[in-house]
Amino acid sequence: MLRAVKSISRSRGGLRVINNQRVISAANVATLSSLSRRSLATSSDGFLQGNNANYIDEMYDAWKQDPQSVHISWNAYFKNIESSGVPASQAFQAPPTIIPTPAGGAAGFIPGSSPTSEDVVTHLKVQLLVRAYQVRGHQKAKIDPLGISFGDNTETPKELTLEYYGFTDADMNKQITLGPGILPRFAEDGKKTLSLKEIVDNCERLYCQHYGVEYIHIPSKEQCDWLRERIEIPTPFKYSPDQKRQILDRLIWATSFESFLATKFPNDKRFGLEGAEGVVPGLKALIDTSVEYGIEDIVIGMPHRGRLNMLSNVVRKPNESIFSEFTGSKEFDEGSGDVKYHLGMNYARPTTSGKHVNLSLVANPSHLEASDPVVLGKTRAILQYKNDIGSFKKSMSILLHGDAAFAGQGVVYETMGFANLPAYSTGGTVHIIVNNQIGFTTDPRFARSTLYPSDIAKAINAPIFHVNADDIEACVFVFNLAAEWRATYHSDVIIDLVGYRKHGHNETDQPSFTQPLMYQKIAEKSSVIDYYTEQLITEGTFTKEDIDEHKKWVWNMLEESFSKSKEYQPTSREWLSTPWEDFKSPKELATEVLPHLPTAVEEETLKSIGKTISEAPEGFEVHRNLKRILNARRKSVEGGEGIDWATGEALAFGSLTLEGYHVRVSGQDVERGTFSQRHAVLHDQNSEQTYTPLKHLSEDQAAFDISNSSLSEYGVMGFEYGYSLTSPDALVQWEAQFGDFANTAQVIVDQFLSGAESKWKQRSGLVLSLPHGYDGQGPEHSSGRIERYLQMCNEDERYFPSPAKLERQHQDCNMQVAYPTTPANLFHLLRRQMHRQFRKPLIIFFSKSLLRHPLARSELTEFTGESHFQWIIDDVELNKSIAAKEDIKRVVLCSGQVYTALHKKRAALEDKTTAFIKIEQMHPFPFAQLRDTLDSYTGLEDLVYCQEEPLNMGSYAYVQPRLRTVLAETEAHKDKTLRYAGRDPSASVAAGSKAMHTAEEEAFLNEVFSS
Repeated sequence: MLRAVKSISRSRGGLRVINNQRVISAANVATLSSLSRRSLATSSDGFLQGNNANYIDEMYDAWKQDPQSVHISWNAYFKNIESSGVPASQAFQAPPTIIPTPAGGAAGFIPGSSPTSEDVVTHLKVQLLVRAYQVRGHQKAKIDPLGISFGDNTETPKELTLEYYGFTDADMNKQITLGPGILPRFAEDGKKTLSLKEIVDNCERLYCQHYGVEYIHIPSKEQCDWLRERIEIPTPFKYSPDQKRQILDRLIWATSFESFLATKFPNDKRFGLEGAEGVVPGLKALIDTSVEYGIEDIVIGMPHRGRLNMLSNVVRKPNESIFSEFTGSKEFDEGSGDVKYHLGMNYARPTTSGKHVNLSLVANPSHLEASDPVVLGKTRAILQYKNDIGSFKKSMSILLHGDAAFAGQGVVYETMGFANLPAYSTGGTVHIIVNNQIGFTTDPRFARSTLYPSDIAKAINAPIFHVNADDIEACVFVFNLAAEWRATYHSDVIIDLVGYRKHGHNETDQPSFTQPLMYQKIAEKSSVIDYYTEQLITEGTFTKEDIDEHKKWVWNMLEESFSKSKEYQPTSREWLSTPWEDFKSPKELATEVLPHLPTAVEEETLKSIGKTISEAPEGFEVHRNLKRILNARRKSVEGGEGIDWATGEALAFGSLTLEGYHVRVSGQDVERGTFSQRHAVLHDQNSEQTYTPLKHLSEDQAAFDISNSSLSEYGVMGFEYGYSLTSPDALVQWEAQFGDFANTAQVIVDQFLSGAESKWKQRSGLVLSLPHGYDGQGPEHSSGRIERYLQMCNEDERYFPSPAKLERQHQDCNMQVAYPTTPANLFHLLRRQMHRQFRKPLIIFFSKSLLRHPLARSELTEFTGESHFQWIIDDVELNKSIAAKEDIKRVVLCSGQVYTALHKKRAALEDKTTAFIKIEQMHPFPFAQLRDTLDSYTGLEDLVYCQEEPLNMGSYAYVQPRLRTVLAETEAHKDKTLRYAGRDPSASVAAGSKAMHTAEEEAFLNEVFSS
């Protein structure tokens, strides 16, 4: 067996200097040939990294099969180790034709001492040269159609020069034995040797033409060999006339579409694909290949550039519809709509083999990479519902990126980080960088710190294929190779399609203001269709007349669609990326009276859930402190009293799964709960075993999935939003570690949650669970920024809703915002989310202090019978220690945990004439409930709104104008005004010290009870 040594010796004895270049000396052959898989990783030359030592083992494996397949020097070495077991340093013995080995057994010949010894050194140097092409060849590849950033115009890496190894013209005709490390796949064609010149020419052809490959960073030898088997072959790709006809047809459609739009709509922004049209035939080939490997659903995400071409030629949106959007004939029957280059689409598209694939292009705002996690979340959900988690054969994601955005947007890394996480993996994403070599007006040298925009992908060991967008056949080869990789290894793969942007940032922009030289080159260039037609005509595949005739036919088809666009009647369904079959839209729904939606559950069912969630399997050792918590949880449900927040939530989740609703919960530390409250996953104290009780309620229950996420908010919230799009029958909840941590996911809230239904008709029932509450923990652990969510709510504060509008408050709202204060109300709120005929995003704020507060307990009767979610809670009806309603003089409106401080202060003052009304749901606003409740206080003199947040934050600014509208509708309080009691305006969210926090709280509590 081969014996490992730690590294190549860096002494002069181990490395010789020849023509001022460092090469491996034949004097060290014996040591070199005993290297293990790791031994070359320490080479200081830089390009001998990762798998570079594998060739020694490859030669050993080859020798085992056929001793004549390796050089005679290796044959002698391996034979001595196998037969005599001598030390590695003494195992090599020179063949008779080499000068005698000196005492000690080490190979003692020196380069130049004899022709045969020179052959050994040459063989070793050629191995290093071939390895250099595998590692650095992409840097010499002609991948830049402009000749600006990559390839010929850049400095050739020294490892790719013959001088680096001391080769001269005299060496070029030397015959080199093929095999491990030197183009072994060429030997399969019967060739045993190639001249040095032939080897160099082949390496140039394989690694330095119109595509370049980066893969040596991948730690898997199997995967590297897999790629070499497809790259290091005499002809990596060759297309038949029929295949070329298909490529040409797709390219004509892609280029003609852009030209047609430019002709018909010269003054419109369209963010065209000119300069990178090769992505269309490449992507269509990738889809066809993936379908042959079993893919049934493909979810696509992309920015605005090229989206119209994608919709037309890949997803197959009717051109009549696209043209009607340009002419302005499209009317949005619901919502506000969006610009045409943000819209999505869903379509079952046929492939060349006759199979069909469901393509979904996710709608995307101008936040370029925001749709990345959305696409992956949606793909994961499809895999879940197809029972394909683990094999990942039926659904996949494709993400298109701009070069500047891929390198610069942090959510790209957050999303790529999901690749191997058990609860987030989708079996590999194909990333396509449409590399325009510019970001708006910013040159790459100012937009990233790496040579390529794709370099970040090395963090997840993805192969990277760079390809010149002007070589359409090379593009198709690379796209097919990416599809095969994904199907084989179910891991990410990157295509860096290097093109250019023919126009400015949009078609009305003037790019020469900032990139004059680049746009001089672009102006002088021919189109990719011209290059390809010239190639096909030159090689005799098609005639110019054939090609011109097909171009004319395509153009006429576009003209026909254009003429039909004037009468085209679009439907919102055609730009839905996820249509929910048999699930009515809010507009289609019959009137549904709220809040009395039946969300209660039978007592027997709740007790069964309570028992299951409080137990572990026999032999499973739960932490002793957690045993006490679980016992208390069980007793509270059995006894029907003192049910806490986490138990109420678990009862909601469990009852929904028993009814067939899939429940998925994710976020940082959600399994235990940030505040050690949930304990949904139990950990055996004597092993790595875990147990999730909510998975074991019934054999017929739906899936319950809960998983700690990576330390990401933007990416994970986007993922869960995407997950929620796939089916209306899943309760999907993302929880922030602290409420304000959702700040870093603000794009998802702003662009997707709050407005997606209005802009794109894309519905979601995603639940955000955000800790909120002032406990003296400082400015970063206090506020979930409730004011930001309320500001995005769409209900009109100026008008009291009509009876019809009151019945449709939830159907018409864009999202719901609630701050429940009892476990029962949380229970009903979560169940209400699934028992409606429609879906709306739900933002739940929850108090850390209420998780265990005695005022935040519920009885079992509040979960059963006729119970339901309460929009407001009037404590006069619950508190018998204060006066009757007619004797109440002051009503304090509040929301959330501040109620507990008010309750304590009122008791301390022995105030019997102050009542509290907790507003449990802020949006839709409880107009009617507050009107009727306030009218029941006939002796009211003072009306106060109390919040613990500063005046410029919290809910006051949202509530105040709505309360004014409510008061105008009351019978007895039309002249009342609302008084504010809370913290003064502040730049910081909260005080940084406990003492200051307490002083501020005492001050506003005193303000509440002042006369």
